[in-house]
Amino acid sequence: MTFDPTNLTYNDAGLIPAIAQDATSGEVLMMAWMNAAAVEKTLATGRVTYWSRSRQAFWIKGETSGHTQELVNFSIDCDRDCLLVTVNQIGAACHTGRRTCFYTDVVDGTETITQAPLES
Repeated sequence: MTFDPTNLTYNDAGLIPAIAQDATSGEVLMMAWMNAAAVEKTLATGRVTYWSRSRQAFWIKGETSGHTQELVNFSIDCDRDCLLVTVNQIGAACHTGRRTCFYTDVVDGTETITQAPLES
């Protein structure tokens, strides 16, 4: 079956959540949004491309920071309303400079920061 990005289930804003996972470690790195054109660009170039809701523009991961995501695998969930992009992550995935955006744990009602920003 040929893949057609218009056959995914997008929200009312035309976006679908995309979870980025490290191809080597399996670590969940981040979640961002894609529209159909970002899906097409990602698959065509192998460079993960998101849609920035704040800038209303494409956001190629690492374009300004150098912390790139090279696509390894592109998966669609069973409801076709969420994506999993398995990537080779170079540098930090989070805009805070951390390896992953998921660096705050909540245990017994207390938030704990679990990792510091990477050294540059």
